[in-house]
Amino acid sequence: MNPCICFLGFGVDQLRDDNLETYWQSDGSQPHLVNIQFRRKTTVKALCIYADYKSDESYTPSKISVRVGNNFHNLQEIRQLELVEPSGWIHVPLTDAHKRPIRTFMIQIAVLANHQNGRDTHMRQIKVFTPVEESSIGKFPRCTTIDFMMHRFIR
Repeated sequence: MNPCICFLGFGVDQLRDDNLETYWQSDGSQPHLVNIQFRRKTTVKALCIYADYKSDESYTPSKISVRVGNNFHNLQEIRQLELVEPSGWIHVPLTDAHKRPIRTFMIQIAVLANHQNGRDTHMRQIKVFTPVEESSIGKFPRCTTIDFMMHRFIR
């Protein structure tokens, strides 16, 4: 993850520390950006952001844009969210027009506005989810031949 600009001690580590009491805080003009880059094209099904209006008030995002692409130069917005005093996990499905998970090298979260026209932003946690892939471990082919069927029960 690569947040654009942040306050010292309130950086990317706080977005990933699994602690809802810590947060990333932007420092600068809007939009505030968090860029998530993958080493290879990755299938992603959802993005979750934890926000807490009661704790953060004017630092809480009220309008977020989620963009995906291969790099900074070809990002396309796939979701725009209007948040009203959020408290908890905000689930953002990342699917194409056919409801399939997207494949991307990069996700950008852009905070376009805050509650009460706040200048800087707090984001407490960000989680990226990939689809669960079935494993071939533990799966056995069906015993369909007569020889297999004769020995399919343990004596």
